Amino acid sequence: MTSLPDTSRPGQKKLGLVIDLDTCVGCQACAVACKEWNDQGWSAPLSDIDPYGAQPLGVWLNRVHGYEAGEGANARTVHFPRSCLHCEDAACVTVCPTGASFKRAEDGIVLVDPDTCIGCKLCSWACPYGAREYDPDQGVMRKCTLCVDRIYNDNLAPEDRVPACVKACPTSARHYGDLGDPNSDVSKLVEERQGYDLLPELGYKPVNKYLPPRRRPVGEHLAAMDSVGEEGNSLTERFFRWADKALSR
Repeated sequence: MTSLPDTSRPGQKKLGLVIDLDTCVGCQACAVACKEWNDQGWSAPLSDIDPYGAQPLGVWLNRVHGYEAGEGANARTVHFPRSCLHCEDAACVTVCPTGASFKRAEDGIVLVDPDTCIGCKLCSWACPYGAREYDPDQGVMRKCTLCVDRIYNDNLAPEDRVPACVKACPTSARHYGDLGDPNSDVSKLVEERQGYDLLPELGYKPVNKYLPPRRRPVGEHLAAMDSVGEEGNSLTERFFRWADKALSR
């Protein structure tokens, strides 16, 4: 079995993501950017089998799900991005019989070595977040690498040394940084917005955090829609009055 590095040391670096569920619009830009970048990097190739056929099968390291939450005036659509959470106590690592799945001591990133992975799928069964993807074409497991070949790439401009999903997000719903540093921007954001772990009761201590959707006053958005509607009706009435005069000449 594979052992985990000691992450309890003070100042231990824990690179990860903070995802704002309040501003994510489900545009899939993060998923597409992730697929494009990782199809040529650490995890390449990411197989696509019959992508335009009746039963397409492919490997995606980042997926975005949409859910309807609330009722009546409080109803809203919540878009939920899902990828590896780089857990501190990662069960996917400890069940790996070959050491292919491992957690880096220097930054806490969880990776899979495709050269030693035997595709037994034990890690996917152990992961409660469904973050592991089996590549049937290559016969190995795939997962989010946090774009390890990008964030440490000195050939890129400093502002580009972030995961591809973070760089591509049009609403800045994804944030990247060191969650082991309480003074980092991401740690302060988590504290300010009361960010939380996904399924904390399981005890895996995911590094990635989610920021909850903000609560909106009941009826606030309905009042805004009514005002827009009133303005639209006024413009419509003026248009038809103009059209009536023009056509009556």
